Amino acid sequence: MRVSNSRDPETLADLAAETGATAVWAKDAPVDADLVIVSIPQKNTPDLAPGIVSTRKPDAPVIETNNYYPQQRDGRIDAIEEGTPESVWVSEQLGAPVFKVFNGIFWKRLLENGVPRGTAGRIALPVAGDDPPGKQIVSDLVDQIGFDPVDAGTLAESWRQQPDTPVYGTDLDAEGAKKALAEASPERPEGFRAAD
Repeated sequence: MRVSNSRDPETLADLAAETGATAVWAKDAPVDADLVIVSIPQKNTPDLAPGIVSTRKPDAPVIETNNYYPQQRDGRIDAIEEGTPESVWVSEQLGAPVFKVFNGIFWKRLLENGVPRGTAGRIALPVAGDDPPGKQIVSDLVDQIGFDPVDAGTLAESWRQQPDTPVYGTDLDAEGAKKALAEASPERPEGFRAAD
């Protein structure tokens, strides 16, 4: 396992020691990887090196956990404001298909609240993406770390789990997450649109 950020790998020494990961430069993180996770501010996605995820193993899934916060952090991204789902935009920037997951759970809950399959009230995490074999790999990962994967549809439907939708930031079980995904509206809420 490799981990990187936008700075020198030395800045990740503590995290590497804690997790057993190897800290590397961002360009080296996806090389020959079985799975890649991109978790950065939405506005920084275009700053990644062109083709950065292309060095992963063929058909290795790329997970993106990003969220668009135009008023709080990212500023205006025209394509998203005009209706492109956040993850579709990320996929276009990366030049690779992606899966949207882990974007709506607080990091501390992700770290501390995983439980075995079958546990009552197990938190469900939506997984959106277009490739069924890749989605299965991603769903298996979600299950292995202690959460119920819920199929959230295609990447074009990933708006169902964007910020301020009924499933976002909740700790719903699988049935609750499915219901919340179905109740989502494609219209961006006022607090998650760029201020004019």
